[in-house]
Amino acid sequence: MEENNKGYNPSELEEEEDYMYQQPDGGKSIRGYRIVIIILSVILVAISVLYYSIHRQQMIDNELLQADRDSIQCDLGRLMNDYDNLQIANDTISANLAVERNRADSLMSRLKKERSWSLSKIKQYEKEVGTLRSLMKGYIHQIDSLNTLNKKLINENVGYRKEISSAKLRADMAEEKAAELDNKVRVGSVIKARNINLVALSSRSNPVSRIKNAARLRVDFVMTANELANPGNKAVYVRISSPDGYVLTTEAMPTFDFDGERLSYSAMREVDYQNQDLEVGIYFNSTGFTAGTYLVQLYCDGRMIGEAKIPMR
Repeated sequence: MEENNKGYNPSELEEEEDYMYQQPDGGKSIRGYRIVIIILSVILVAISVLYYSIHRQQMIDNELLQADRDSIQCDLGRLMNDYDNLQIANDTISANLAVERNRADSLMSRLKKERSWSLSKIKQYEKEVGTLRSLMKGYIHQIDSLNTLNKKLINENVGYRKEISSAKLRADMAEEKAAELDNKVRVGSVIKARNINLVALSSRSNPVSRIKNAARLRVDFVMTANELANPGNKAVYVRISSPDGYVLTTEAMPTFDFDGERLSYSAMREVDYQNQDLEVGIYFNSTGFTAGTYLVQLYCDGRMIGEAKIPMR
């Protein structure tokens, strides 16, 4: 018994009993800690997964925003090129196109400088590009309408030019015919002189057989009837050229206008012509006449109305 109880210590037994009584509470605390650690681990894993998901989504969103930005820049670049290719002679439309082209340049500059991208800004830029595109479509429509109108006007102008050319041709032909007719009328309206004769007279106006004995000469003729001629008082000029070719005239050497030249004349008389035959006699006073062929020329209304070569003895 003693050997069996050798080394037995009652205080140790008490401590062991106390430990056994305290062991259940200590186990509970450890298990609680383990549960907390497990929960924290789960939360940490969940947070890590959520962070990864958010970060991945942000990367995806950034890539999408970058793609949208590149797409907007590409569309804007094409739009600017389209603005540059639009050409129009209309000053108002050209000025408006220049304004919108400057707006496109400003928008492209803002796009390149933009650092803080978001969905709202993407939508804003897309809206501005859409506005510029709508304006350009409107200008294209205006330009097409102007081109169509211009082609129509050109065709009409060509038609009018042809009509004008044809009308001008007809007018020219009519003018030529009118001028020809007018010339014919003017030619036809000229009064002619017929039966031109030169008579040698004495100082008493009696005919003499020898011109050397004449003291005056008388030119007799008939102004023919012409309904186209203008009636009224008319000045008739006579030029008598001697056989040696000199025009017989007075000391005053009077002249009249003929085709822009001043011609000397022998005598002049005013007559009342009424579109009917009119017998006229014009006198030239002088002496010293010689025998030979005399040239008698008659003028009226700026035209020669008759001439005759008359031999005188």
